[in-house]
Amino acid sequence: MMTASEVAKVLDTILSSPGMNDAVKIDIKISRRNVLVLSQLIKKGLGDDQGSVLGLIDHLPDDVGKEMEALANDCLSKAGLAELSSKLQGLSAK
Repeated sequence: MMTASEVAKVLDTILSSPGMNDAVKIDIKISRRNVLVLSQLIKKGLGDDQGSVLGLIDHLPDDVGKEMEALANDCLSKAGLAELSSKLQGLSAK
């Protein structure tokens, strides 16, 4: 099992790999509701709870979570990073 610092080192290495700073065009169309939810998820993920709308994320319907997961998977797929993301999740799960 890898420690948190080892996982961080692996992730840092991957993020500094050649090509990781290349721009990727991702054409998506999502509802305003999902844009709001996505912005809140990003803020919460970055630890900026000041921007959250009264715990919006904690009270979302189940279908919104599924839509956000589908959006994330679609973005990863379009960027060619789906397999890499899956393997990174496997590292942190072990």
